[in-house]
Amino acid sequence: MYKGKKVIVVLPAYNAALTLEKTYKEIPMDLVDEVILCDDASSDNTSVLAKKIGIKHVIVHEENKGYGGNQKSLYNKSLELGGDIVIMLHPDYQYTPKLIPAMVNIIGDELYPVVLGSRILGRGALAGGMPLYKYIANRFLTFTQNLLVNYKLSEYHTGYRSFSREVLEGINFNENSDDFIFDNQMLSQIIYAGFPIAEVTCPTKYFEEASSINFRRSVKYGLGVLQVSVAHFLQRIGLGKFKMYKKP
Repeated sequence: MYKGKKVIVVLPAYNAALTLEKTYKEIPMDLVDEVILCDDASSDNTSVLAKKIGIKHVIVHEENKGYGGNQKSLYNKSLELGGDIVIMLHPDYQYTPKLIPAMVNIIGDELYPVVLGSRILGRGALAGGMPLYKYIANRFLTFTQNLLVNYKLSEYHTGYRSFSREVLEGINFNENSDDFIFDNQMLSQIIYAGFPIAEVTCPTKYFEEASSINFRRSVKYGLGVLQVSVAHFLQRIGLGKFKMYKKP
């Protein structure tokens, strides 16, 4: 608990057996009340290992529902368990669990209701192994998004995020895609709903075991990002009426 607020870490997992235990061991359990893992129909022993190392809440999708579908299960479960501060941490160890206390402090002290771990703040993205084409695409998409959604973030594409309960209850995330574009839709909903967002510098780590989408999927994701941004722009100026922006 942090100042009477229940802290939950959610782990969207897919074939994460090689890195799960290392990630889990670095979660500050003196601060975190619950850990929830959702195994999205992995072909390895992710869910078995999760239970073995002590994760109490393990959700198993019998069929792969996608990255967005995985998060929907996790956020709905975290709300069901009474989470007040919910941190999404990838179990592939690409993002360091050591930033969890900073994220909890920011939300728990009611400075911001949303905190993103940014790989772009500072100058460590390329040094940390981010492929050049992904870095260039990240910068282009972020610049375009900032213009269309009328906000300013260093990046919209980090997978390291934390939210207050108010935010999760205040947006209709269950209407979003089950694919990778879910992350971007969620940020668009948050900005449209008027929730302010904080960013903290996050070290960039790319290595063989870390999950990453290939070039083809990256192109599909990039086109989806532009589509979401245009929809946000149209909704913002009153020329669109998209269901994802309606509150549940």
